[in-house]
Parts: sequence; structure tokens; C-alpha cells
Amino acid sequence: MRIITTILAASTLLFASCNKFEKTKSGMPYKITKGSAKEKLKQGQMVKLHVEYKLRDSVLNNTYGHVPVFFAIDTAKFGKYNFGEVITKCGVGDKLEFKLSIDTLKKMGQLEYSKDFKRGDFINGRIEFLKVFATEADMSADYAKEVNLEKERELKEVKEYATKKKYKTETTKNGVAVVIENAGEGAKADSGKLAMVYYKGYLMKDGKEFDSNMKGGVKGEALPVAVGTGSVIPGWDEGLKLFAKGGKGKLIIPAMMAYGMQGSAPVIPPYANLVFDVEIVDVKDAPPAPQQPTMPPPPPTKEQPKEQKK
Repeated sequence: MRIITTILAASTLLFASCNKFEKTKSGMPYKITKGSAKEKLKQGQMVKLHVEYKLRDSVLNNTYGHVPVFFAIDTAKFGKYNFGEVITKCGVGDKLEFKLSIDTLKKMGQLEYSKDFKRGDFINGRIEFLKVFATEADMSADYAKEVNLEKERELKEVKEYATKKKYKTETTKNGVAVVIENAGEGAKADSGKLAMVYYKGYLMKDGKEFDSNMKGGVKGEALPVAVGTGSVIPGWDEGLKLFAKGGKGKLIIPAMMAYGMQGSAPVIPPYANLVFDVEIVDVKDAPPAPQQPTMPPPPPTKEQPKEQKK
């Protein structure tokens, strides 16, 4: 009986030690779960990893299931109190957990207390190291591959959403699904045109509205959009071209044709597919771009004297 008790006590101690967080020099708690790699990451290597940051139950950022993070390891640029302090203790296949104190980040001037970032709270991070690259060209090629995979995932999600809603759509060259309830009449809102648009935007995932100029059903000022100039997200530049004056419908936009990997904090998370109800109340020629002032010729130099009058 004593032997069994001793074994259980030893097992409990071993389990606790395996799950114990250590601390970096700056005081950041961390824990490394080793994979099968025999070599640790080195300064100057190019690495690919997934990362997630959570504050309580809210995900602040997450690349798992999306495009991983790619960068060259330069520990001097990481600074203090972040995972860069321990990155060279890890290898490919390792998993890293770490905690960032809101109080410490406040003292370091990296954030301010708010209704989200409260005293005593922690941001919990996790990382999985996926791959290292011999050359920058290899890393760039792998990044391009991951971006294409992300686009394919988003296109599939947009298509499944439209099918579930039983929408009849037309698809633009980059995957914007357009529901045309009324195509409108006259000239289309093509490149070089100014479209006056009423809109409501919401997240495809849960229908949460994030922006509108039709608050409570009351129309404010129509938004002037110079189509094809990049003044709006790419999904709008493509989708609006299917409408003319009086047109009405929906734009179902993949994240990479909207706010992409970064999102638009605090209302649009990273990798968010978006839906817009749009109404085009007018289409007209865009005003000409302001002419650049004519600059006077530079003064003559010693090597290039003024032309003498004859």
C-alpha cells in the first residue's frame, strides 16, 4: 500500500512539474511542450508558426485554420515581455504557451486600462512552430501557397452561405458573390463612375451589424464611391460594377477581398467574411482628379548656365 502511495505521489509531482510555467527575465510566464525536433530555432532563421491570443473567452487574434505567421528570427527586435524571449528555446513541432499581464503591459506603455483590458487580467497566448526555411524565396513561396489556400476556404464559405440562404448569385472574378435584387437602369457603376450608395454591413458568421448609413431604417447621406480607385475595399470595387442607378442587392465578400488578415478593430475581426446590403441611388461621372500645379524649372547650376540672349 505504501509503495502504491509513493508511486502515485511521484506521478503527481512529475505531472505538476511538466505543467509548471517558468518565467523569462522580464517576468513573462511560459511553458514549452516539446515535439520531435532535435534542433532548436536559431537567430536569422526564417520560421512559420501559428499563434493565438485570448483575453478570457475572447479571441484577440488567431491564425489557426488561416494563414500562419512568417518571419525571420531577430531576437534584438523582439524586445522584452513577449514570446521572442524564448523562441530560440523552441524547435519545429514544439508548442509554446505564455501569459501577458495587463498590469505589466500597462507599466510598459503598451496598452491602457479599459473595459476590456482590466487590472489583474492576463492575455493568454499559444504558438505552434510549423517549419523553418533555408531561403527567403522558399518562405515567400510557402506564404503564397498559404494565401491561396485561405482564399479557397473563404470562397467555399461564401458559396455555402449563399446556398444556405437560397440566394441566386453572380460571382466576380475574385469571388465576390453578388445578389442582384434590382440591377437598376442606365450606365453601370463601372470604373471611372461615382456611385452614391446606401449600405448596411454585417458579419457573415453571425449577422452582427458593424456599419450602416441607414440607421434604424432612416437614410442619412449616401456614400459617394469612386468605383475602381481603391477608395473602398476591393469587394465593393468589384461588386458595385454589376449595378446601375436604382440598383439594389447584396455583396457577399470573402475576407481577403475585405479587411483580410488584420480585420478592422474593434468591429471586424481578422479573416471575417462580410455581407453588405447595398442600394445605388445614383451613378454619374466621377469628377476629374485635381491637376497637379506646374512647377517652375529648377534654377541653373554652375555646370548648366542660363542661355545667353543673342
